[in-house]
Amino acid sequence: MGWDFETEPDFQRELDWIASFVREQVEPLDLVLVGSQYDKRDEQAMNAIRPLQDAVRDRGLWACHLGPELGGRGYGQVKLALMNEILGRSRWAPSIFGCQPPDSGNAEILAHYGTEAQKNQYLQPLLDGTIASCYSMTEPHAGADPTLFTTRAVRDGDEWVISGEKWFSSNARYATFLIVMAVSNPDVDPYKGMSMFIVPADAPGVEIVRNIAVPMHTETREGDHAYLRYNDVRVPSDHLLGDEGGAFVIAQTRLGGGRIHHAMRTIAEINKAFDMMCERAISRETRNGPLGSLQMVQERIADSWIEILQFRLLVLHAAWLIDRHQDYKKVRKNIAAVKVAMPKVYHDVVQRAMHLHGAIGVSNEMPFNGMMVAAEVMGIADGPTEVHKVTIARQVLRDYTPAEGVWPSQHLPAREAAARAQYAHLIEHIVGNE
Repeated sequence: MGWDFETEPDFQRELDWIASFVREQVEPLDLVLVGSQYDKRDEQAMNAIRPLQDAVRDRGLWACHLGPELGGRGYGQVKLALMNEILGRSRWAPSIFGCQPPDSGNAEILAHYGTEAQKNQYLQPLLDGTIASCYSMTEPHAGADPTLFTTRAVRDGDEWVISGEKWFSSNARYATFLIVMAVSNPDVDPYKGMSMFIVPADAPGVEIVRNIAVPMHTETREGDHAYLRYNDVRVPSDHLLGDEGGAFVIAQTRLGGGRIHHAMRTIAEINKAFDMMCERAISRETRNGPLGSLQMVQERIADSWIEILQFRLLVLHAAWLIDRHQDYKKVRKNIAAVKVAMPKVYHDVVQRAMHLHGAIGVSNEMPFNGMMVAAEVMGIADGPTEVHKVTIARQVLRDYTPAEGVWPSQHLPAREAAARAQYAHLIEHIVGNE
């Protein structure tokens, strides 16, 4: 049998170390470091996390999503899933383990498509954790639909001139460079007319119009998601990432992994909410005993446990398929399914946990409000849920063929007639002997 739901003992020991390390050393940082984990200029935060990063490196667990040639372990997606469902418990943990988004995705495409010069200038410092990056793709009028993008990149001698606006470019305020998707040839199909560019954040013409905050990120006065304007920004021709017109291929390489990794980390957040729910159920006393003795509460706990397990298995199965095929295109339907399921499970479990806590649950003394917003973010980030449902349906329907003739293939009268014809000799023999 090829089925196995056990983890190798050696890797389980690593997971046990990660769980203990995150719980005891990393999660407390969420309560005392109020700045952004992407702000490399925050000396207090950097001084706090560097010893922890060194401990991770000493353990050989730094940037495990990358291959050995880039200083990682080259772990497949199943192992990364088992790691990330622990790391997701803390907003600082991914940075301490060298796998924080969007830097991890940007590092992946630089490793795949970058020139040696680009890797030396941008990839290596990113892998070392000394700089931050930004993925600048969506636009104010178009959202996540790239076919509607209008940001232009025009070749001018040995330079590209980039003009346009980008929306929700996360961490631009902390980034050393931005990876920008722009229309380089408006006269061809959008899927062939866009290119990716590496843009230094300090290039003349890069303007942060404003930074937008999401309520779950209330640690800083100003948000971390930038509304950007590129005012005739000039970059050298060697800052083209990959081939001209190859932006869609690069984007799918990046987003496929990003979506599944979001789901992996979200499992940790959902489990935190579930743990709080269960603790409340056995701690809070009513006149008839603890909340957990009430059938309606038991139903909510049972529903949550089942939904979490279903979602986790869906994520692990998608991760297993990625490892097996080594091609995100072949697993597109499964990744989309994970993306669709994620915000609903997240929202439903958090809502039940919040409700069970009563007044304190909706207050700022518990983390549920931020988690509820985070659940909605997961329904929008990397493409809205509705788009992924369309992807799933189209992929599923490709495996089916139309029925022949007027009747459905399972039409009972037609099937019965066919069955009688198939077994006519046997039926006649039985009738003749009666």
